[in-house]
Amino acid sequence: MTICYFGIYNPNHTRNRLNIKGLQLNNVTVLECNTREKSRSKYWQLIKLYWPLRKQTDVIIVGFPGQTVMPLAWVLAKLTGKKIIFDAFISLYDSFVFDEKKYQPGSWQAKKYWLVDWLSCKLANIILLEVWEYANYFQQQFHITKEKFAVVYVGCDDEIIHPLPIERTDKRFRVHFHGTYIPAQGIPTIIRGAEILAKENIVFHLIGRQSTYGEAQELIKQSQLTNIELVDFMPYKELAIYMAKSDVCLGMFGSTEKAARAGAFKIIEAMAMQKPLITADTPAIREFLKDGENALLCQIANPQDLADKILQLKNNSELANKIAVNGYQTYLQYMRPSSLGKQLLGLAEKLIK
Repeated sequence: MTICYFGIYNPNHTRNRLNIKGLQLNNVTVLECNTREKSRSKYWQLIKLYWPLRKQTDVIIVGFPGQTVMPLAWVLAKLTGKKIIFDAFISLYDSFVFDEKKYQPGSWQAKKYWLVDWLSCKLANIILLEVWEYANYFQQQFHITKEKFAVVYVGCDDEIIHPLPIERTDKRFRVHFHGTYIPAQGIPTIIRGAEILAKENIVFHLIGRQSTYGEAQELIKQSQLTNIELVDFMPYKELAIYMAKSDVCLGMFGSTEKAARAGAFKIIEAMAMQKPLITADTPAIREFLKDGENALLCQIANPQDLADKILQLKNNSELANKIAVNGYQTYLQYMRPSSLGKQLLGLAEKLIK
């Protein structure tokens, strides 16, 4: 099997990197047809890159983000008799208009992103998403038939993110979070949860920035919290060490609609590190996590419930260990790179048949 991984995708983005790695681990030849050019010349570059590969290619996968190059991929696929798997991963319309609120609903920009999402889905043979809850949204919002969708979970690089035995000298209970501070991540909920636990021997490490980072800084300052440490972005290997030193890892807590229908890399990374995980109870999360078994699920945007769950794990090492071990087993079965590649290979074989 030979797959052409096509588009303007960032090859270092976790989704693309693990899809490619997973395919290769399943003995698939991956031919990368990729340009990072921003101007319109990217289309001509992609044509020049793809054409010499057309006879070797069995299936085209359009990498994330691929909405804007799907029309070109469709034309090339039609000319050369190929099928397309489109890794939509997220809805641009949903993300920019409703989650990040960059554009107003009904504006011309919002209509443009709706059209881009709709067209790219219409042109694909298979549309790839991370959970079925998000696929349901795509079906309803863009009027796409259910048969077109397939789910491949997000994963993480198991050469870097895996259980690490690291000795600690401090006695404080460590709560870990990393992210980009987008509204779906629910940073205010984490900060308010930390405020409730201010008198406990607990420290929160929040790694990352962007988006609402300034607002988070101001909230911490106003509340005069000393149990939160803000840490800037860091290399992936260093992040793994931070996670290894933690007692519990946090997922998503935002009250946005996108947060309710999507997973997150940080959730899978916590499972891969064999760490107890706390995240919000959403329909998307319940597709692969069970409360009290491989995670603790708390109410969305509820700082008190989050604080209660943290204390529950702090005071019950047996429960914490059970969740960590079960979460790791779930990861090994469904989310490690080889498992992701096996699922992608199966979809490609289905298209050929």
